Amino acid sequence: MWVSAENYFNRIPRVTKHFLFWLLYVSFFTILYGSFSEDYFVQFQFQLLFLPEKVVATYVVIYYFLPKYLLAKKYFLFIIFLAITLLLMGVLHWATGVLIQQPIFYPEDQTWGPVWYPAKIIKSSVNIYPVVAIAVVIKMFQQWYSFQQSTQQLTQEKLAAELKFLKAQIHPHFLFNTLNNLYALTLKKSDHAPDVVLKLSELLNYMLYDCNAKYVLLDKEVGMLENYIALEKIRYGDRLDVAYHVKGDVIGNMIAPMLILPFVENSFKHGVSEEIQEAWISIDISIFDGQLTLKVDNSKSDRQDNIEENSYKRGIGMSNVKRRLELLYEDKYDLKVIDTDVSFLVVLKLDLTNGEA
Repeated sequence: MWVSAENYFNRIPRVTKHFLFWLLYVSFFTILYGSFSEDYFVQFQFQLLFLPEKVVATYVVIYYFLPKYLLAKKYFLFIIFLAITLLLMGVLHWATGVLIQQPIFYPEDQTWGPVWYPAKIIKSSVNIYPVVAIAVVIKMFQQWYSFQQSTQQLTQEKLAAELKFLKAQIHPHFLFNTLNNLYALTLKKSDHAPDVVLKLSELLNYMLYDCNAKYVLLDKEVGMLENYIALEKIRYGDRLDVAYHVKGDVIGNMIAPMLILPFVENSFKHGVSEEIQEAWISIDISIFDGQLTLKVDNSKSDRQDNIEENSYKRGIGMSNVKRRLELLYEDKYDLKVIDTDVSFLVVLKLDLTNGEA
């Protein structure tokens, strides 16, 4: 199993990361200065000799002054304490040079001057500054990256919670309508009632066990849709003419569960009216090259007013499915609701390559 570079880096112990940082720092300046004098071992000793004050300055700044002042936007205090720290470490740096470096490596050179030498101390402070600046930049980047990761995780958790809530709304809405259908058949003592119970149990099984996933197999979604259409045909009988066609690559594609159903359910709800003598619904699903096109067209009465139209477009099921499309497919879908004098037409184009295989 492949491990990402980020995961691999996170597995490295913190002490090891810090050790590697300082090893890289010492190695770089050993090679840089050693290339001038061609005495790399001496330069390596110098880097180790002056390393303690750089380590102290670096960790004081990034673990105390950075979170307390810089991240708290107390910039003036941060600059003051940074300057004081660099000056103090500059004193230690120059004192190390005068008391240790000069006697051991340059015993005959008497031009170094005293321990208290302000100009040399400031120059020594400047020598400490680069590594502190590098460490601050790295730490700031870590803080920014951690914030970005936390924000992304919170966003994903929020979206997951919203999707779960929307699905929880869709299921009761669907069940409410289907149980109403069953109730109507039992009142009529219809012979179709047992068949309705069987198909309803299959639908419940699908909703309880398959709809918990973010994406499901398209052929399962289509199978659930066909069960629903069969239930509605039983309910309406000869009052309704239903044309249903599926063509293309149903097998092997994935789709968000319960995504197609609200459009079909809405067409049955609003496409069958006592005012319509010849009610009809046409459902076409085509899938080619990972692109799904759903067309749901249903009849309407000439006397259906704007309230009915608004109900069609803004019902619970439709509102939820539109929001789920925005969350799951973003800009990979196109949805149109076309209102004509005789029908409502819904056209949904969906990029199924967004689904997980």
